[in-house]
Amino acid sequence: MSRTVLCRKYQQELEGLDAPPYPGPKGQDIFDNVSKQAWEEWQRHQTRLINEKHLNMIDPESRKYLQRQMDKFLSGEDFDEADGYVPEAE
Repeated sequence: MSRTVLCRKYQQELEGLDAPPYPGPKGQDIFDNVSKQAWEEWQRHQTRLINEKHLNMIDPESRKYLQRQMDKFLSGEDFDEADGYVPEAE
């Protein structure tokens, strides 16, 4: 049986991650408070931001920007959208 968490983004009990997404307190916080659904959505959004904004992940400022956007996204706050992104038609 999968574990559930009270998802910070969706404010409801949802399936949790199988393991912290990265080490340290931040990874543990995400593991404890973010659903698998919200994390997967963030990963897709993060990829769009990196690609559309031409972020260089070697650049510390780009990494800080992405961290701030992740915090906003996972907390249900307003976050930056990828410029020029058009969702695929279903």
